[in-house]
Amino acid sequence: MKNKFEVPYIRLDIDWKKQKSKLIPVIDNVLSSGQYIGGDIVNKFEKNIAKFCDCKFAVALNSGTDALTLGMHILGIGRGDEVITTPNSFVASTATIAHLGAKPIFVDVLNNQNIDPNKIESVITKNTKAIMAVHLTGRVAQMDQIKKIAKKYNLYVIEDAAQSIGSKFKGKKAGSFGDIGCFSTHPLKNLNALGDGGFITTNSKKIYNLASMLRNHGQKTRDNILEFGYVSRMDALQAAVLDYKLKNLEEVIKLRRNNAKIYFDNINNDHVDLPLEEKFEFNTYHTFVIQVKQRNALKKYLEKNGIETAIHYPTPIHLQPSAKRFGYTKGSFKIAEKQSKKILTLPINQYLKRKEIDLVIKHINHFYN
Repeated sequence: MKNKFEVPYIRLDIDWKKQKSKLIPVIDNVLSSGQYIGGDIVNKFEKNIAKFCDCKFAVALNSGTDALTLGMHILGIGRGDEVITTPNSFVASTATIAHLGAKPIFVDVLNNQNIDPNKIESVITKNTKAIMAVHLTGRVAQMDQIKKIAKKYNLYVIEDAAQSIGSKFKGKKAGSFGDIGCFSTHPLKNLNALGDGGFITTNSKKIYNLASMLRNHGQKTRDNILEFGYVSRMDALQAAVLDYKLKNLEEVIKLRRNNAKIYFDNINNDHVDLPLEEKFEFNTYHTFVIQVKQRNALKKYLEKNGIETAIHYPTPIHLQPSAKRFGYTKGSFKIAEKQSKKILTLPINQYLKRKEIDLVIKHINHFYN
């Protein structure tokens, strides 16, 4: 079905057309092998993705949500524990904490939408077990400060790196800072599968071995169950597709960064707060989120002019009906709440043409002028 927008937000149709001739043999090879679950294809992807993330180990799973769930389970997080995180993430980061019986303890964010390290220590209690830093939009949180706090209080560090494959902070890659890094390969991610997928990164052989076992029912062998586990395996088809796409990931990131630079150089920042990059950052722009006044009016204006945008995310998690039990109210996290009314995600995908980006810029500047 043809997209009604002159400038669509995402172009998975083009993604397929451009890679179809190379991916069909990859898919055929998997289906012809008869090995659909586990095996050498999955092992190969795990080795390659671990190397890309500058980690010793990776465990391929069926979603980024399962990466968070399984990772925290392995760290022993459960009923009565507290995990410090942010309320402006995709819901999965909080949902996985709640599913394990633990309690999410939110702190507010910086202007760049990532967790404010200066607000972490004030909410640490005897029940705090971990800090979950969410690397939102493809920007790594301030992990040097976070790791210092975690070391001081003997806390685990979890990286929700679902949106930040290839991103760096002071030269170090997302997923290589914490006890575990949790990634998603959802179709909208920069490294995208043909459906849901995810993986854990770690430098701990113990965590690697446990995750590898628990994702597959807790089996040591077919008839030897060491611990009751989960079904969270990445199938061989997705692993093969991802392993192929991994070869092109640096080019994808380069194109998205180039698109971001065009926005930076041409959008009138008198009226638009742009997600500028610090010298010590290398951002990969899973999303390109601006902050503006009259956000809803601008969104409608852009849609009227054929430009598709999104909002990530219009309602902070602590204000969702599902979060009422945690006791937070409107005003609990003023910066995140204020941002939720100003944020707008522009098209940034690697298939954008220069004339399409120029059209977005033209209409944003015209709206405010």
